[in-house]
Amino acid sequence: MTSNGPVQAVPPAFLEALAAVRRASCRREIHLQEIPAPARLAPYALALSADVHERVARPKTETAAPVHAEELATGRFVLLHDPAGSALWDGTFRIVTYIRARMESEMGNDTMLGSVAWTWLLDSLNESGADYRQAGGTTTRVLSESYGTLADRPETIDIELRASWTPGDHDISTHLEAWADMVCTFAGLPPLPSGVTALPHRRLS
Repeated sequence: MTSNGPVQAVPPAFLEALAAVRRASCRREIHLQEIPAPARLAPYALALSADVHERVARPKTETAAPVHAEELATGRFVLLHDPAGSALWDGTFRIVTYIRARMESEMGNDTMLGSVAWTWLLDSLNESGADYRQAGGTTTRVLSESYGTLADRPETIDIELRASWTPGDHDISTHLEAWADMVCTFAGLPPLPSGVTALPHRRLS
């Protein structure tokens, strides 16, 4: 958490929002931890990182080589607060998020990939009961090709979603839970919201 003043000067609204974050109940497959928050976006901020890894069997003996757990999806969740309010936010709080996951390379030409990812976000927020407005976002497909000594590596494509929205109240727990579900969805983990189909992703050996 970052702030420009002493702890005792932290606004009650931001303290209430932080308490809601601590109450959030997220899926056990996702690993959340606090990271340094951006200092220039707002007077008060909290940032969390999220990672979902493929489950792998643990070594049976202490001498066994450690097993690498592939990262299926990663993300960032940033809560901003400006007591003075912001016309751009239409409020005093703003949530800024980022999610990235690796997909099958053949999905790169699917023009619906970005719109599906954006729909997932809105569906997750709505189904969680999160009160929000002024939502906006950008999806990006990043194709990686290897050459020379790395030419045997397969083509891969990452889907990235950058999104932000203004929460309608201080109960940030529903927003964090909805976003965490999104990260798990990007990772291809079931169960999914009703009517949503998982995007295929490549699990590298």
